[in-house]
Amino acid sequence: MTTTSHDATLRARTEDLAEALSIAGPRLDRVTAQRVETAVEGVRRRLELGVDHTVVAFAGGTGSGKSSLFNKISRLSFADVGVKRPTTARVTACSWSDSAEPLLDWIGVDRERRITHSEDLEGDGAAGLEGLVLLDLPDHDSVEPAHREVVDRVLPLVDLLVWVVDPQKYADDALHTGYLRAQVGSESSMVLVLNQVDTVPDSQRENLVEDLTRLVADDGLTGVHVQPASAKTGEGIAHVREILEEACARRSVAAGRAAAELDSAAAALLTQTPADVPWQLDAAVDRELEPVVGSTGLDAVASQVGAAVRNGYGMPEIPAPDRDTIALSRARWLTRAGAALRPGWQRSLAESVAGADGLRAAVTGALKGVDLNVRGPASSRPVRRAAWACGVVGLLVAIAGALALTGVLDVPAPWDRVLVGAGGLLLLAAVVLTVVRLVMRRRLARRRAAEVARDGREAVRDVLVQHLGEPTQRVLIDHRRVRELARSARDLPSSRPLTGALRLPTARVSSTEAPEGDDKTAASA
Repeated sequence: MTTTSHDATLRARTEDLAEALSIAGPRLDRVTAQRVETAVEGVRRRLELGVDHTVVAFAGGTGSGKSSLFNKISRLSFADVGVKRPTTARVTACSWSDSAEPLLDWIGVDRERRITHSEDLEGDGAAGLEGLVLLDLPDHDSVEPAHREVVDRVLPLVDLLVWVVDPQKYADDALHTGYLRAQVGSESSMVLVLNQVDTVPDSQRENLVEDLTRLVADDGLTGVHVQPASAKTGEGIAHVREILEEACARRSVAAGRAAAELDSAAAALLTQTPADVPWQLDAAVDRELEPVVGSTGLDAVASQVGAAVRNGYGMPEIPAPDRDTIALSRARWLTRAGAALRPGWQRSLAESVAGADGLRAAVTGALKGVDLNVRGPASSRPVRRAAWACGVVGLLVAIAGALALTGVLDVPAPWDRVLVGAGGLLLLAAVVLTVVRLVMRRRLARRRAAEVARDGREAVRDVLVQHLGEPTQRVLIDHRRVRELARSARDLPSSRPLTGALRLPTARVSSTEAPEGDDKTAASA
């Protein structure tokens, strides 16, 4: 991967996190949002300044000797040592470059606390530290709160953290719980120097290194190199310089620290979106449709419409749904949809969907649009009139025929029987027409009742989709997108920890990391 493409990848990861932060907004807790925002802005600024410089910070507690180590590495006596240290919360910087001023401005190093290293002090050895910016930070465990504030502000800005500890305080809880455990994922840009080993018998030094290595592993940091040294006697100083030279030679150290910051911020963001939320709009709406429909009495109204169509009278109405039932349905909805969400996302979900009163009003309004048509069949009146006419005429004709048969009326045969037969047929026609009319009404009544029930359910479903389903879907889409962006921002392999054992090419390698084969070759060399 070329230098340009590596920077492009970092920028893409940074913008992924920025987009995720923008989408998530207030749904994130304040600490996570601030953590991500700090990482995004810090990496953006670091990339703007370029990664040609390697910023290394010596950090440690009171009495660890990091200022003496700083002076030993720089071969100057610029950093405050001993009793002077508790009096200042300022950062000291030594740069092996004339173009580091904008970078030091960004870090916040006072101009009177800066010095540019002269090649005359190093001779030919200066090339190995080309581009190095070495910082001496205040004591993180100082009694002065301002000291820790400076440390906390500067640490995220540096490329390589060199934690300087001493044999008496290397197990200090303030270091491990306050700092080291928070650096998990940044192992490739961290080294521990066990200073003042000259105060420890030779037989105990190896045990001390092993114990410190174990403590660091217990903190969750894997593979972090522990280097014994003594700023007083010079023991191990050459190897510390080799580690710094490797950091300057490895193009990916500065970018690697930025990548680690992005990875840490993305991991924090993923704690707010820990898993995909299994949710389907149609299934969710179907679960709540019948309870909401039941609260409206829709089925009873549909039956009333059918009765009105059959009987030819009546005008039913759909009442407003029961508020308690609506509120309970909404609560169930939020519980099911938000079960896998973090509190901030649950609040966003509750704010996005309609409230109980708004949902009730929407259901009421939607059901007013349902047609409660109680009119009978269009042909019902003509059929009824025809039935009445056939009945009346048939009755009169039948009576006339009967009178003729009994001799009351003088009607020649066989017309008397014809009259009786015709009257019977007309009466039968009246009965048939009446039955047909009743069947028509019953069929229409069933159809109208089914239409009311169907249209009412569709209206309620539309309300649930619009006021509950679609807002929920938007929140969950945002949740999924934030998770995807966070995963995209951290799904990159990390660099190997620095040990000083690898002699990487120093000609400003244009790759993120030397290929595996090159590493082996360099190591064997």
